Parts: sequence; structure tokens; C-alpha cells
Amino acid sequence: MKLRITPLNIISAISLGLVVVNIFSSKSNTPKQIDMSGFYLLILGCLILVTFITDLVFRFTLKDLKRIWIVESIFIVITVI
Repeated sequence: MKLRITPLNIISAISLGLVVVNIFSSKSNTPKQIDMSGFYLLILGCLILVTFITDLVFRFTLKDLKRIWIVESIFIVITVI
């Protein structure tokens, strides 16, 4: 299977990194650190799962990598708005 990097993969990786950093970081009161409660980490974890499943759906329905990038980018923009 070929490795195909897609926008939803990038979003999932960034979100997963944020969750891991927040779980394993020390809880100091520096203003630069983003402090997320357990509820927000759970919500972010669920969103990571949804983006992973959505990426799989787009990969199985669309075979062309250029079309996947276009459709997933539009999906991300619509989701953010």
C-alpha cells in the first residue's frame, strides 16, 4: 500500500501531538502553555477518530490523490466555518 499524505492526516497528526503533549506535560502555570482539561482532551480524541474515519472514507471513494487533496481541503474549510 502506498503512503499517501492527505490534509486530514496532517490535521490528525497535529491534534494527536497536542493531546500527547498535554497529557505528558508538567502542569506549570506558565502563560505560554495551553492547559486543557480532561473533557477537552476527550473531545479532541473523538475528533481525531472522526477525522481518521473520514479520511478512510475519502480514500476508498476517491482514487486520485489530487482530487483527495481538493475534496479534503474543502471539507476542512467547511468544517472550520
